[in-house]
Amino acid sequence: MEEQMVQAATDPSFIKSVAMFMSEGGIFMWIIAGVWCFGLAIAIERVKSMFAYDIDGSSLMNLIKKHVLGNEVQKGIQHCSNSKALLPMVLKSALKRANQTKEQIMDAVEATVLEVVPRIDKRMSYIGLCANISTLLGLLGTIQGLIESFAAVAGADPASKAKLLAMGISKAMNTTALGLVAAISLMVVHAVLANKSEKIVAEIEEYSIKLIDLLGTKKNHVRPQEDSEAA
Repeated sequence: MEEQMVQAATDPSFIKSVAMFMSEGGIFMWIIAGVWCFGLAIAIERVKSMFAYDIDGSSLMNLIKKHVLGNEVQKGIQHCSNSKALLPMVLKSALKRANQTKEQIMDAVEATVLEVVPRIDKRMSYIGLCANISTLLGLLGTIQGLIESFAAVAGADPASKAKLLAMGISKAMNTTALGLVAAISLMVVHAVLANKSEKIVAEIEEYSIKLIDLLGTKKNHVRPQEDSEAA
């Protein structure tokens, strides 16, 4: 299947058809193609970043919980330091203040959340913007093509007017087609990335609160023992 797709893409007749399709649509075809490539470049960068930022939150939390309950906070910090994902960064800030009050732990977590969350939504709006611009450019190119077609028909022979008009409309529709293809593909990628970002943010909020509660509860349980030993 992949070999057939590669052969179809490298087929001279296919390349010739694409080149003709682009040239017939006029300058707006190349503008749309440029916007599309720009949006895809951002989308590819965002996909790589999202997969780097994501992690199995449940497994990580279970491991951190095991270290906290076993009084091995440093191991939990070390485990979080070995990951480039965002959730471990937030949990690490809480673990570093494990011996402080619950309010201080919460302040550290909130500060880290404010630092990492903007990374998730970075440049995401550009993908949606490119999708909208592609659609509008397609319509604008079609309108320009229709204007040129009607202008050409106005001074043509009556017998050839219908043929010229049909050819002009066909060429004008090329920009709409390319604009819609670009917009649909970018919108699909944007939706997938938005869903991924919501999942990452939800896990950060969920497991950071759980860790704050765990550290606060653990500290309250440990404190009476420490007080009795001091007495």
